[in-house]
Amino acid sequence: MRPPQRCGPGFAGRKRSSNALKPAELALGILTAVGGFVDVSELVFVSQAGSQFGYALVWVIALATVGIMVFGEMSGRVAAIAKQPVFNLMRHRLGLKWGLITLAASLFANTVTCAAEIGGVALLAHLFTGLPTALLAVAVTLVFVASIWFLPFKWIERVYGLLGLFMLVFGAALVAINPPWAEIAGGLVPQVPQGSPSHQLAYAYFAVAIISAVMFPYETYFYSSGAIEDEWGEKDLGTNRVTAIMGFALGSLLAVSLLALSAQLFGPRGISPEMLGTVALESAIPFGSTGLFIALLGMLFAISGAAIETCLANAYSVSQFFGWRWGRHRPPREAPRFTLCWIAVFAVALVLVLTGIEPIQLAEYAVVSSILVLPLTYLPLLLLAGDRRYMRRHANGALSKVLGWGYYALIVAAALAALPLYLITSGGQS
Repeated sequence: MRPPQRCGPGFAGRKRSSNALKPAELALGILTAVGGFVDVSELVFVSQAGSQFGYALVWVIALATVGIMVFGEMSGRVAAIAKQPVFNLMRHRLGLKWGLITLAASLFANTVTCAAEIGGVALLAHLFTGLPTALLAVAVTLVFVASIWFLPFKWIERVYGLLGLFMLVFGAALVAINPPWAEIAGGLVPQVPQGSPSHQLAYAYFAVAIISAVMFPYETYFYSSGAIEDEWGEKDLGTNRVTAIMGFALGSLLAVSLLALSAQLFGPRGISPEMLGTVALESAIPFGSTGLFIALLGMLFAISGAAIETCLANAYSVSQFFGWRWGRHRPPREAPRFTLCWIAVFAVALVLVLTGIEPIQLAEYAVVSSILVLPLTYLPLLLLAGDRRYMRRHANGALSKVLGWGYYALIVAAALAALPLYLITSGGQS
């Protein structure tokens, strides 16, 4: 198997300043990561998990968050040192056949995810305007296309990522209701709930679904591609580590807040939050209509950012795999096939939404299909990150190897269990 090219013919980086990232820019990167951490799948699954199982799945959120930190940091380090995006790695490390299989599976999972995000944004816009969701789905898709086409990407990140921080109202709501903090902390201890076998199988399904929702592969595609475009090098490794750890850690606290609010407010009443509007009510109970408005606004922008990320992740994947010119900072005419890819993803995702499939159902399909892709996504990354021919002294050390391969074993087990659990439990119905 021949070694991969250093960067591939498709990307010529934009010129960047030789200065290290400033503290303000680092803070902005962390805040953007927090604002974009939660998407439709995570909103749905952590809220439903809280209403059904109380705090018993907090440990799964923590476990999966460490996993995405490990692989996120690893993908940024590989991008900075070996100059390798994920799908260039796949083609050369897995071979053409398995690379194509992974590409096809990834395209399916990300497109369904993008459809779920578009549908979710349309539903939230419907709550604000009262207009038909189908019309709003078309409108928001056109807004996304226009955003990528006309706006510099840093403004897309800042607008969608930072306005997504309105979702921090859920954290404030949790503090306001003064929940049993000791019980929430107790949820960090792995446990199997009491109950019937069907209840325990549903618990296992939600555990797998949360792992998938937190460790969605598009996050790695997007992160590593951005690092290459920004021409990260050895001096950026500290920035990479801090951004990956702090951004994902703070984002996971938001996910825990959603789960704990659902456990405290919905669980005792037997309410299963299957609609985004129901999830938003978690902030309305302590803060009234103002809290509800802020929560809906934050969800609108956070999910919009996730829609753009999943779409661009697909365009990155295809372009890197086939060696096409790519780049989010390029004008569309300079990377026509890359541009055509992301427009096509939006078009297919919109068609899926217009078929009438509920966004929550699309999110379930996305989570199950994504966990099946994860083992093939992370294997070439692990192999190259540990290869001293390319990574030199920045290859995985003992701790990175233990964490990397340990989490790889976990996601393989989760991938094997995901589809049977989905079918047996009918999507987590206990």
